[in-house]
Amino acid sequence: MDTRTEINSILKKLEFSSGQSLKKIIACLAAAVIVGLLPSYTGLSAAGHWTLFILILAAGLWITEAIPAFAVGLLVIGLQIAILGRPNGVFAKGPQDWQMFIQPWASPLIWLFFGGFVLAKAIQSAGIDRIFARRIIHFVGQKPATVLLAVMAITFSFSMFMSNTATAAMMVGMVTSVIGSIPNGDPFSKALLLGIAFSANLGGMATIIGSPPNAIAIGALGGITPVSFVKWMTIGLPPALVMAWLIWFYLLKRYPATSANVDLSGLEISSTEMSAGQPWKRILVLGTFILTVVLWMTGPVHNIPTTVVSFIPIIVFTAIGVIGVKEIRGLHWDVLLLIAGGLSLGIGVSETGLAKWIVGLLPTDRLGVVTLGLMLAYFCGVLSNFMSNTAAANILIPVALAISVGFEIHVVVPVALSASAAMCLPISTPPNAIVFSSGQLKSKDFIEGGIMVGIIAPVITVFWCNLIN
Repeated sequence: MDTRTEINSILKKLEFSSGQSLKKIIACLAAAVIVGLLPSYTGLSAAGHWTLFILILAAGLWITEAIPAFAVGLLVIGLQIAILGRPNGVFAKGPQDWQMFIQPWASPLIWLFFGGFVLAKAIQSAGIDRIFARRIIHFVGQKPATVLLAVMAITFSFSMFMSNTATAAMMVGMVTSVIGSIPNGDPFSKALLLGIAFSANLGGMATIIGSPPNAIAIGALGGITPVSFVKWMTIGLPPALVMAWLIWFYLLKRYPATSANVDLSGLEISSTEMSAGQPWKRILVLGTFILTVVLWMTGPVHNIPTTVVSFIPIIVFTAIGVIGVKEIRGLHWDVLLLIAGGLSLGIGVSETGLAKWIVGLLPTDRLGVVTLGLMLAYFCGVLSNFMSNTAAANILIPVALAISVGFEIHVVVPVALSASAAMCLPISTPPNAIVFSSGQLKSKDFIEGGIMVGIIAPVITVFWCNLIN
């Protein structure tokens, strides 16, 4: 920035951006007032009107991205405290009633996700993810089909327990050397990149900590149909595996390799990389990871709550020094705030009677459980392609919970899973954006596979949920 002209140019861009955001905020606020406050709906209390106002405002801000998604979550909590939590106001009666809207911040789910973030950070810090991935890819051989399968399987597996964004970034960095050895014009390089993006998205469906929409669903179902770590895996893992297999098959046919073998020499682990860090650190992290996952998956045997188990990596890694102040500051606090905002919004929708009022407007008896599940799952999938999947889940899961009384798990869970199956555009998910930034993909490369997953995901998840529950 050497001249006034350049500085003024930058300032004008900032001013334009701020002006656009302000216009979006005003439009969202106007829509919320028109829908939530101006009409007098029969059967809806004053508290219900104000909650509808907050719901519409939050949905508008999330969809338009006028302000950051986590900021909308905080705004939801603040508005509910100010409007609904005021003693002897439209909703709260006692001086402590406002606390219900901040209780989600201390929810077991928040600590479960926090433990997952700490565990993932430790794995990355120790370099276990990179070493493990390289060894597995080398083990399967050089055939394009098995290399793609290994890359997708590793990405899928890590995304079950780690941030899909971090997993995708790590895998893209790793296969860059492999892609560099592929002849120019060979479409298989696109297959590898798309395989990373799609499997990172699908892997998050398999566990509670795999994706924030899963946590929103678990929180909504908590007081009705508690779902354990293992039960969620029995619901989310099979559909995710089926869709990952279909994507693998599709990518092999759509982007066939022109060479019989893939050069994997770029994945060799150097002695410097193996000696980097401290061996005891890798052993400790790997042992803690295995212990934590085993305890998560054997909850019905030892009856230790999943959230309590998540304290094992938190305590071990922070006490020993594997995770320090810098790493703690670098965790995904925005995701935790967004989840807390969504859970708080669900409390408001339920407690103020808005949920029951919405149920009365919809012909739920005539539609049936399967139809309701499919309708909301497809809607969530479409919405998630254009906005944060967590924000989409925050909007739709309270509604899904309200209109599926007696069959909550059959509708709420497919909605959450379909949020993670939205991947038609480069902006749909962070893994998509990461592989798109490689410069080797075009927007249209995401559309075919994304549409395929978007079409089959609601069908598979709805019918699987109805089959096993």
